[in-house]
Amino acid sequence: MSKEWLKRRKRDSYYKKAKREGYRSRAAYKLKEINNRVKLIKPGSRVLDVGASPGGWSQVAMEIVGDRGKVVAVDITPMQPIDGVVFIQGNIEHDDVVERILEESDRYDAVISDAAPKLSGNKTLDRGRSYALCYFALKLSLKVLRDGGDCLVKIFQGDEMDELKDDFADHFGSVDHFKPKSSVKRSIELYLLFRNFKGS
Repeated sequence: MSKEWLKRRKRDSYYKKAKREGYRSRAAYKLKEINNRVKLIKPGSRVLDVGASPGGWSQVAMEIVGDRGKVVAVDITPMQPIDGVVFIQGNIEHDDVVERILEESDRYDAVISDAAPKLSGNKTLDRGRSYALCYFALKLSLKVLRDGGDCLVKIFQGDEMDELKDDFADHFGSVDHFKPKSSVKRSIELYLLFRNFKGS
């Protein structure tokens, strides 16, 4: 992390707001904004948060689903506990991790992922890594979503985005993309929303 990046983050209004309101990352406001717009997560929903650490999205999801719902978070990286959230540490490409996810809920209403690769400075490489993260999250969603469920993933803009849409479009009723106002303006991130899962 550069000193300039740290300075920008400390000046960032969403970063300050997250610290003040007890969220683990400014990304919490992206999910809040998206969910206010598309009602992806509802009270009582069963939600799987992929690449969840440090837990900002899991916090928001848990607030929305309430006591009748369930939030399961999974990541290779450890995550500090969140009240009500089940955390599974492991790689979603491994069958035993998928089995543990399905043990917590046989089917999920929504799969969400704000996962992003560590930036290398090489835009082509970073976009490729972002595509890979999205691909594996979507591939997992085909195994765990209920019929009619939804999947929200973050991706870096590029040709890979259209490729990802094409790869999974047949499994969902619709695909849309948007950029929340709370995203950093210079960021190349977008969010893809795959709705109404039709089955694998």
